[in-house]
Amino acid sequence: MKRALLLLATMLATPAAAQTVAITGGTVAIGDGSAPIEGGTVVIANGRIVAAGRGVAVPAGAQVIDAAGKWVSAGVVSALTDLSLVDADGVQESNDAGARNSPFKAAIDVSLAVNPAAVKIANERLFGVTRAIVTPSAESSIFAGQGAIIDLGADPDAVTRPRAFQFVELGEGGGKLAGGSRPAAYALLRDAFAQAQDFRRNPAAFDGRSRDALVTRADAEALLRVLDGQVPLLAHVERAADIRNVLALPREYPKLRLVLVGVTEGWLVAREIAAAKVPVIAAALADLPAQFENLAATESNVGRLRAAGVPVALASTGASGGDHVLRQFAGNLVAIARIPGATGLDWGQAFASITSGPAEAIGMGGEIGSLRAGRRADVVIWDGDPLELSSVPVATWIDGVSQPMRSRQTELRDRYLAPTEGALPKAYERR
Repeated sequence: MKRALLLLATMLATPAAAQTVAITGGTVAIGDGSAPIEGGTVVIANGRIVAAGRGVAVPAGAQVIDAAGKWVSAGVVSALTDLSLVDADGVQESNDAGARNSPFKAAIDVSLAVNPAAVKIANERLFGVTRAIVTPSAESSIFAGQGAIIDLGADPDAVTRPRAFQFVELGEGGGKLAGGSRPAAYALLRDAFAQAQDFRRNPAAFDGRSRDALVTRADAEALLRVLDGQVPLLAHVERAADIRNVLALPREYPKLRLVLVGVTEGWLVAREIAAAKVPVIAAALADLPAQFENLAATESNVGRLRAAGVPVALASTGASGGDHVLRQFAGNLVAIARIPGATGLDWGQAFASITSGPAEAIGMGGEIGSLRAGRRADVVIWDGDPLELSSVPVATWIDGVSQPMRSRQTELRDRYLAPTEGALPKAYERR
């Protein structure tokens, strides 16, 4: 077994061109909410999933990888992250997530700041994260800007979809940014939408370049994409009353594609969210009310939303330790389902909440997030159950390309784990 793992690790030490690969004999987790499939096969060709499941035929000439005793799954999709935008917390110069002093708001496009060489990219890839929903931070307006979908491959082309959605901050945070109250935030939202529609009707007469303009021409263009339903609007709200206010917006703007973010008190209005067919990206186990807007927080929130028929994905927001901690969040939701009186998720639902769930929420379920045929081949082989914190990937493919199983962290570990004479910098020499 050790020799087989060593061979696999050597083979995947550096990225290789996409090829036809058949991974056989493992426990396959599709990522679509279904239960794991023992003794399954996953076939990859031309960067896409050809088939996954039990009884799948191995194409002639395919490279065959024996995954017996291991798990084979869709890669983790990290939702609502600043991955690749922030190099070091607390160092403003390395932070491209927000623009406090910019005259632009909705127009900001974070894909232009994505850094494929960021140290954190390789770190998270080593823990099974293959895609990320990169989200801007609201600093000077309720409109944070346009987020992007990226892959974590070891190549310079990281952006899967730029300008994939618009992010708006409402609730307590939105009220603060709008001047001090929730009504001010909603007034700002409606006025911005009205100005975007004015721009559509008469671009030449639109005052979007003056110093006092609340909405620039670029902002108006970005907001028209939202109003026309070309991109979803991710709205951050926590309190049940705020959730209801956001759910009412499509009555005024019928083409709006809403995604609710945060939603700590979502369980109180779960039936209303389900009836509106609005997906949710929520914190997994938020049960400590840090603000007044989440006084009804409970660890059963996600489970109750899912039981009511709400599509729920997990957010990596606040995940200390890295985006890969999402796996622990999902695993904990399986565990709390066994606690009397609590509501969690079954294994398939929990794994979908960090794979196909985020992808479906932002309208990319046909491209990423599962091992269904035709999806991008983001595949991870694990040495155990992906929702067990002790399990680690032994091989990863992104877009069908095998990825290096190393990072800055592993290189530092290997360098200093058993240093030889002269291998350390002068500062490490003992006198």
